[in-house]
Amino acid sequence: NCTKQEPLVIDGALILQIHLDFSTTFDISTQDDTTAIMSTTFVRRTTKILVLNPNSSASMSHGVEEAIRGMNLPLSTEIYTYTAPPASPASINDGDDVQQSADVVLRNLQETNILTEYDAVLVACYSVHPLVHLIQENWPHVVVTGIFEASIVTSLSLLPYQENWGIVTTGKFWEKHLSDGVHTFVGSEHNNSRFAGVETTGLNAGDFHGGVDPDVVRQKLCEATKRLLDRGAQAVVMGCAGMAGLEDIIRSVATEERGAEAGRKLFVIDGVKAGMGLLEQMVRNKRMFQRS
Repeated sequence: NCTKQEPLVIDGALILQIHLDFSTTFDISTQDDTTAIMSTTFVRRTTKILVLNPNSSASMSHGVEEAIRGMNLPLSTEIYTYTAPPASPASINDGDDVQQSADVVLRNLQETNILTEYDAVLVACYSVHPLVHLIQENWPHVVVTGIFEASIVTSLSLLPYQENWGIVTTGKFWEKHLSDGVHTFVGSEHNNSRFAGVETTGLNAGDFHGGVDPDVVRQKLCEATKRLLDRGAQAVVMGCAGMAGLEDIIRSVATEERGAEAGRKLFVIDGVKAGMGLLEQMVRNKRMFQRS
């Protein structure tokens, strides 16, 4: 087996490709019978997923890659990461950044047409990001979700009906943006009794990767988590791709507030991991229930 990683830059976008070579050929020819040759090749239908970071921060993409490397995924799944071109914001902190990142990435995807190579796309920005529906409209063969949508589906599927969940995220802008997005996604015009709401840290996405002292990050994240737990949340969604790897901080708050058993049972949901699991199932379902 041969494994290698190759970074590609396509019109400014960085794509990390991981290649696996599974081909094996056996030659059982003999001196007496040169026609006795058997050739076998390991053949599988792969699932190729592109994890699309719509901001231009390579460090953000690296954090996402580390989270994915720790997942137990089938060998038939190939994961690629995409970092947006430099014209996209380095950190998506408000509605203008969301729209700018969508415009830059959509243009890049159209110019390169790279999505023809993939079965699924995960938009790794915790927002109601336009790229989710734009990719659906322009590349209908691709299964697509965002980490925001995936985290909602995962939370609702894991919790008993009477228990609720909430989101810990970055700046003030996201309180209304994400709350409205949740109600729209679940089809609720009024407050959803199972949604405990959004709590913010006052940080931005880049702060979780070296922009701010780690002790400050921990304090802010703990304070926001405590406010959410005080509302009775049994699942906490990390509402920023930059929070990847910080699950233990959130869980430690539950342990301190509710005890060791409650800390273990708390669902701490990483939208990237939730999205990967959901896309795997979505691709299988599409192949199962739709004629190709």
